[in-house]
Amino acid sequence: MLTAVALSGCGGGEDATPRDPVGQVPSALQAEIRAAQSPQAREFPAVEGRTLQQLADAIGGGPEMGLASSVFVAGRENRLAFGMIDTDAGFLYGRTALYLAAAPGAKARGPYPAPADVLITEPAFRSEQAATEGDPFAAVYAAQVPLPRAGRQAVLAVTLADGKPVAAASEIQVVRARQDRIPAVGERAPRVQTDTVASAGGDVESIDTRRPTSDLHADSFADVVGRKPVALLFATPQLCQSRVCGPVVDVALQLRERYGDRIEFIHQEVYADNDSQKGLREPLQAFGLPTEPWLFVVGRDGRVTARLEGSFGLDAVERAIKTAL
Repeated sequence: MLTAVALSGCGGGEDATPRDPVGQVPSALQAEIRAAQSPQAREFPAVEGRTLQQLADAIGGGPEMGLASSVFVAGRENRLAFGMIDTDAGFLYGRTALYLAAAPGAKARGPYPAPADVLITEPAFRSEQAATEGDPFAAVYAAQVPLPRAGRQAVLAVTLADGKPVAAASEIQVVRARQDRIPAVGERAPRVQTDTVASAGGDVESIDTRRPTSDLHADSFADVVGRKPVALLFATPQLCQSRVCGPVVDVALQLRERYGDRIEFIHQEVYADNDSQKGLREPLQAFGLPTEPWLFVVGRDGRVTARLEGSFGLDAVERAIKTAL
């Protein structure tokens, strides 16, 4: 039988962004990740009317699948992010795609290509919590998948390793659209006051767990939204449950170097007093966020143009930013 395996997760200048972020990853992984960035549906087994279980049996297992996103809404195309973990507890990189079904014994849908997205920034933008060249997790996979109905969905990830497909299973829970309190694309973002250096009385460390702290706290979201596009990032670099999601602030800082004259970048910490036992800060409550990190890109009109949850890298954030420009 298919079994679900979960990965512990969370809850300026035009030339500043590298054209080839793969160059920042460990040299031993570069060829694998480069290939993993451009999977094609035709490279993967055709469903041919088989159930997800039959497909899994035909391919064979090996790695484990670790989910890196958790909020999925019926009736929409959803971003499903994940990692593939090999038998040595390292990350497996290769061309990858997803298949889904209502249950392991139901007919499979797919394949949905899942390109790898690089997490490692240039050294100048790395924090103490950053992904670095020495880390085994250099990229995260993500596929855009249609989820027509609420309920449980069985998931099968297939990676081409040494020319052969290997499969790993997991499971997600899909909610109805009316249960989703989080602002969706096209909806107005709540006009919340986010923490600033001024509101914190100059104590930046009280509103930023990144080491060193960033300079993404100059303006409150409520004071900027409606005047220019905004990239609003909810994240807690130090308190994030997995280092896979820690680098998102570093990613935002790097991309601000390229787009900061056209869109405002704001970082909002997650927990009151930076204590996970004290609950969420008010801006997260206003957005209805049950997890972190989240990125909301908001257009000049105050409406959400993109939202990302979980682990996301340079490519996903850059594409999200462009939706508001």
